[in-house]
Amino acid sequence: MSAAQPSTTVTDEAPAAEARAKRTPRARRAAPAGGVRPAPALHPEERARLLEGRHHDPHAVLGARTLRGGVAFRVLRPYARTVTVVAKGLRAELHDDGDGLFSGLFPLRTVPDYRLLVAYDGDETEIHDPYRFLPAVGELDLHLIGEGRHEELWTALGARPMEHQGVSGTRFTVWAPNAQGVRVTGDFSCWDPVAHPMRSLGASGVWELFLPGVGEGALYKFDIARPDGSHTLRADPMARATEVPPSTASVVTASHHVWQDEEWMAARGRRPAHQAPFSVYELHLGSWRPGLSYRQLAEQLPSYVKDLGFTHVEFMPVAEHPFGGSWGYQVTGFYAPTSRMGSPDDFRFLVDSLHRAGIGVIVDWVPAHFPRDEWALAEFDGRPLYEHEDPRRSAHPDWGTLEFDYGRKEVRNFLVANAVYWCQEFHVDGIRVDAVASMLYLDYSRGEGEWVPNEHGGRENLDAVRFLQEMNATVYRRCPGVVTVAEESTAWDGVTRPTDSGGLGFGLKWNMGWMHDTLRYLSKEPVHRKFHHHDMTFGMVYAYSENYVLPISHDEVVHGKRALVSKVPGDWWQQRATHRAYLGFMWAHPGKQLLFMGQEFAQGAEWSESHGPDWWLLDSSYTAADDHRGVRELVRDLNRAYVAAPALWERDSVPEGFAWVEADAAEDNVYAFLRYAADGSPLLAVCNFSPVVRRQYRVGVPEGVALWREVLNSDEERYGGSGVRNAQPLRPEREPAQGRPLSLRLTLPPLSTLWFRP
Repeated sequence: MSAAQPSTTVTDEAPAAEARAKRTPRARRAAPAGGVRPAPALHPEERARLLEGRHHDPHAVLGARTLRGGVAFRVLRPYARTVTVVAKGLRAELHDDGDGLFSGLFPLRTVPDYRLLVAYDGDETEIHDPYRFLPAVGELDLHLIGEGRHEELWTALGARPMEHQGVSGTRFTVWAPNAQGVRVTGDFSCWDPVAHPMRSLGASGVWELFLPGVGEGALYKFDIARPDGSHTLRADPMARATEVPPSTASVVTASHHVWQDEEWMAARGRRPAHQAPFSVYELHLGSWRPGLSYRQLAEQLPSYVKDLGFTHVEFMPVAEHPFGGSWGYQVTGFYAPTSRMGSPDDFRFLVDSLHRAGIGVIVDWVPAHFPRDEWALAEFDGRPLYEHEDPRRSAHPDWGTLEFDYGRKEVRNFLVANAVYWCQEFHVDGIRVDAVASMLYLDYSRGEGEWVPNEHGGRENLDAVRFLQEMNATVYRRCPGVVTVAEESTAWDGVTRPTDSGGLGFGLKWNMGWMHDTLRYLSKEPVHRKFHHHDMTFGMVYAYSENYVLPISHDEVVHGKRALVSKVPGDWWQQRATHRAYLGFMWAHPGKQLLFMGQEFAQGAEWSESHGPDWWLLDSSYTAADDHRGVRELVRDLNRAYVAAPALWERDSVPEGFAWVEADAAEDNVYAFLRYAADGSPLLAVCNFSPVVRRQYRVGVPEGVALWREVLNSDEERYGGSGVRNAQPLRPEREPAQGRPLSLRLTLPPLSTLWFRP
């Protein structure tokens, strides 16, 4: 049997065709002898565009359609030996037109419900023809994409397993407006890029193809014909799952997780974050306990964090990233949790487990930049697309990455929808936005002549401002109870001011100035601290300009900055004592708290993503294990006392919640201040950052409290301290001090923080 003379069997249709031929001359012309003949040949240019992946509408030439002479079938199956059309009463082999093209003109009046039997050397498979299906993307989706307002963009773009026209398969869609053509390829086509060209859906820039029979777990990428005719193979920007790095293919996935956190989700928005207890344990999931999967982490992390009393965890970026040494801050898969530890549903299981333990989840999010990997977003369709076309706006000078073009509506949509995606699809309770300052300033890390002013001649990136405002407004509108947090290292006005008042609209902001000032004080010898006394008090000058988080984050314990306890001078006892006193000061200070993993037990070494925290320091076989366990015991008690004292969190962001008692005792290295709850009940915090015991130290207190009792003392023996305490409740004396009519006579342990409550 030669390719020029394919076998044909037309059982039900052939007699009908003969009958119709007897009735009308037109019907006789549609039923030539032999039954099947080659379909009309493609124009050479159209054939070339199809085979070279430059055709914008392959559905116009592939599949089945009625012509004057019958129904024409055309199939593109590279490496196939034969292709046979199979339908009810029909089994006909197509002509081999070369280059993987097969065609035939059948004596039929209408297109039947058909399938294709494709034979390769040693294999034969029956499939639905992808080019018989209508677009699986709705007009409303395309309209919203065109407007840059599709707030659930992941439902319209990417790979989505679905049933379409009664057939199961996967719809592939990608935005590539500069492409001459796009093809989807993967393990389902043995990575041959020719077989599955996609169609362009009008002016939207979206390309689409429904592939029947392709389901979850399939690997895929997009083969894109650039404007210059060259090709590039790209991972899906909207992929919801990826291969484990260093492999880079996207993975078809769908969620089957059944959430069990209804109680948590219903309650989480009852109190705004800036008026609620909010202490955060920051960690790098890949190295907290190296080698654990998401599900194994779900067995260990919730109980550990709950025991320590933190209200939230914050994950360093979990979106897919090719280079582990970037810690997740150079993202290529913005919609995919990293596959290093499991599937997206496995990550959902981890979040669910934390919620059921009463712990909120914040994820770091990186909309400031992306890496230049040639298989990812950079010049995605042959021209700058996600990045700005002006290199002075796109090239990030610090990290060798590219900055997003926030002025392009589709790019803003990609990022805004991504923030919503993490909140809706993974139930996260907050997103901490990385490197906000690098987004806000056109001259960030750029010298004279290296940046272009905005339309008003200023240095502000107005496109980024509008993007951040849109992102915050959208997240707060769509996701009740979620908080957004800015890592913004400058004095930009209104980071946490509502967008309708001209602010950026964040809920909280990292207080980088407070962190730098207080750590500088901590690093000085006690005898020299008096010259830096107001490093500890300066934060109160601007404490109410924003809603602040006080961060001791991963950035402060790497790259030669040393771990928190190692920043402190003195011997091992003094280092630990100062570490404990500082944490007591931090937990009592206005603002929310964030502490990076390992610092809760005074790890002395810097953090490394290759091995994580030094858990061996807590092992009973280590001689100094009790020293480290004592610090962890203090952190546990700090969190419990903090949650139990509304004075420490109800009025964090208003001046009425704080009052200095002693801010100028530089010679003594002593600080004292009051915190007030909404009902006026106070908490007194006193810190002694000198290594000597101060007895009979007089501290002014407000009237109306009969007795004060010590509720926390960082010098307790069980924390590793010397055990100097104010064991009995203290009665105020009518002796003025620090401008107050009453005062307490306290014993201040060395290098310590004390809390007192009525």
